[in-house]
Amino acid sequence: MKRLITICSLLLSLTVPLIADSGEKEKERVKESGEVMKEILAAPDKGIPGSVLDGSKCVIILPAVKKAAFGVGASYGRGAMTCREGEDFKGAWSAPVMMASSSASVGFQIGGEATDFVILVLNDSGARQMMKNKLKLGADASIAAGPVGRTSEASTNATMKAQMLSYSRARGVFGGVSLSGATLQPDDDANKNLYGTKVTPEQIVKGEGITTPAVAKPLIETLTTATATPATATPK
Repeated sequence: MKRLITICSLLLSLTVPLIADSGEKEKERVKESGEVMKEILAAPDKGIPGSVLDGSKCVIILPAVKKAAFGVGASYGRGAMTCREGEDFKGAWSAPVMMASSSASVGFQIGGEATDFVILVLNDSGARQMMKNKLKLGADASIAAGPVGRTSEASTNATMKAQMLSYSRARGVFGGVSLSGATLQPDDDANKNLYGTKVTPEQIVKGEGITTPAVAKPLIETLTTATATPATATPK
């Protein structure tokens, strides 16, 4: 019996890494990101202004970010980023880049409730930074709470000057929120799991050597429908 248990344990130890590397967790995060974006954009009254979303170069979705079990106010999250293709970031929405975030104290509206976050990257330099480095928001890249409402405009000085705008949703309550102090970075291991090979964020956005996962197409289609993306721009 002990020998059988030992063999089973060994087989399990060999199987778990294979499951982890198959990209199933990453596919689930991409799916959740698409669902969050669809629900937020479908909100009848409050939501992300169309003009602001139209002008975005990248959209980052971090679904169900939770407080960590350690540290006071610590939080962590993983999600996906899609950027417009092309050197000037004006093309179709790209395949997703897996992202990771962490924060020491900010971002939670309601205690330990899981919170969805959406971050819009507004200019080319911000998009390029986001694909290359770990960024501390508010220090390495300026960020402001995003305006809310379908017909609202990004008219305040802080919003007009920011490289990024951020939103949160907890218990159905949606609004602009400051994420200054949080960090964001590409999740290289997760990208490798999702695409089955080591690939950079730039390669993903350019579609070089990768195929857009089927699970990502609802997210891309949601953004394509909601923005001024050309009608010919369809997922690869």
